[in-house]
Amino acid sequence: MPSSAPRAEAGPTAAELLEFARRTVADRDLIASLPLDPEGRTWLRLEGPGGSEAWLIAWPPGTGTGWHDHGGSRGAFATASGELTEQSLAVQLPTEGWRTLELAEDVDRERVLPPGDGRAFGPHHVHQVLNLSADAHAVSVHAYYPPLPLMRLYSRTGALLRLEAVEEAEEWT
Repeated sequence: MPSSAPRAEAGPTAAELLEFARRTVADRDLIASLPLDPEGRTWLRLEGPGGSEAWLIAWPPGTGTGWHDHGGSRGAFATASGELTEQSLAVQLPTEGWRTLELAEDVDRERVLPPGDGRAFGPHHVHQVLNLSADAHAVSVHAYYPPLPLMRLYSRTGALLRLEAVEEAEEWT
């Protein structure tokens, strides 16, 4: 007999967020509606599933996010056009009580996401997303649940990861 108990964690799962991102990148009219700026990223806030936060983002050639996390939210993103590269850390970092960490040699991961490809991640994910193209914009859809309470921004020099800032949601919404 199926359980009628609610899921332990409300809201869409990371897999459901990824499915939303993949469906949304297939909406060619929506993707074409986002203005492309040659100098900086442009974005449009979207209605995500189940109370999630979602964004359509355009990435000019050579731009990226820098290293960051999502303040404990799970998420997903998918590429609509162009190609994005995600560099991530395959380790769960403590969220508080440190300013600088030395990373082990085997924690770096990198994946290339062409149009239609995406990835989901859990609440402790640390990464940076880059458009490494010298001449082509990339466009992607991102979704997070719960809506981002904050983002921690990091700098990285070799194996050293340093917490540089914590941005509150009010700073980018």
